[in-house]
Amino acid sequence: MLDRLPLLIGLRYVRAKRRNHFISFISLTSMLGLMLGVAVLILVLSVMNGFDHELRTRILGMVPHTKIESRSGLVDWQPLAEQLMQRERVIGAAPYVEQQGMFSVGGRNEGAMVNGIHPEWEDRVSIIGSHMRQGSLDDLQPGEWNIVLGALLARHLGVGVGDRVTLLVPEASITPAGVFPRLKRFTVSGIFNVGADLDANLAYANIEDMQTLARLGDAVGGLRLELNDLFAASSETRAIIDELGSGYRGFDWTFSHGNLFQAIQMEKRMIALLLTVIIAVAAFNIVSTLVMVVTDKHADIAILRTIGATPRSIMGIFVVQGLAIGVIGIAVGVGLGILLALTISDLIGWVESTFGIQFLDAGVYFISDLPSRLHWEDVRNIVAAAFGLTFLSTLYPAWRASRVQPAEVLRYE
Repeated sequence: MLDRLPLLIGLRYVRAKRRNHFISFISLTSMLGLMLGVAVLILVLSVMNGFDHELRTRILGMVPHTKIESRSGLVDWQPLAEQLMQRERVIGAAPYVEQQGMFSVGGRNEGAMVNGIHPEWEDRVSIIGSHMRQGSLDDLQPGEWNIVLGALLARHLGVGVGDRVTLLVPEASITPAGVFPRLKRFTVSGIFNVGADLDANLAYANIEDMQTLARLGDAVGGLRLELNDLFAASSETRAIIDELGSGYRGFDWTFSHGNLFQAIQMEKRMIALLLTVIIAVAAFNIVSTLVMVVTDKHADIAILRTIGATPRSIMGIFVVQGLAIGVIGIAVGVGLGILLALTISDLIGWVESTFGIQFLDAGVYFISDLPSRLHWEDVRNIVAAAFGLTFLSTLYPAWRASRVQPAEVLRYE
């Protein structure tokens, strides 16, 4: 019976209605603090995981993992592509021609990067084909001067499929009449939408048309490579350049979007640290709760000691009581956090459609909706940290209870 004493009495103290309502209020506050801290931490980490996933799939699905260029231009690019495809980490290769320019139509001007692509090869290195809202990449036939625009870029220009746009490139044409900027009229044949900032500053045209516009002849700007591990892009790029020789140069995705990925990882760690402090504050509120309970239960402790309870048993009673408060708060917080993490995207979408509010503007942020991905490893770590802090918060009050001297207490009873 004495072996079960800490569990039975500790749980009884949790269920019993206390005469001191202030102690009950502090216990409830500690429980609610743990619940909210755990729930918010699960939700926030899930949203940060969602941003991380969207960065990898949307942004890095459109941006090449690695680009290989030649200082003299790549003329015979197909043998090089086949050579690079033999590498273990390379799973796709496609040629490209990049041209920075400005689109103009009806007095509206928007700058953008125009990628000259080969429609049959592009699906090997990009997700653009699966995000076409109108038209198809197959419409980019050589000599037809068709172009595919991002949804935000088309909206800013006020154009749709079938409309004509003028592309001005930052190069001059020298004619007998003088120096004039180079420009070319394109027909909008498609619109893509990936829900990212690339929708506002990216366009696609046929690679042969862009070779003509850039006066490259048969050369291409370089090769875009898709890797099976995007985090190996830097080392793989260096290995490829070492293999090809000094006439080549390479750029991986960390040059253009590495800072964004690092910022997300840093924010995730800092937010996790800050919210863990909130959990710690809630957990250590249990200290004040148990200290007041110990003070209130001095007589009970003294009686238990006189009938044979050991200091270890007395200590166990209040450890059980504190852990019970913590476990209830953590369990409810985990359930609430998982529910919010799984439904937050739909909830934010409903709020946006109902009240006409847009929380994330793709023109400002790199995505237009709030993503969320629940990782069970995060949930496990959060529960372990919260439980550990709760256990630590019970030790001092329980130790004080075990030090109560029955003779001193019962002298005045």
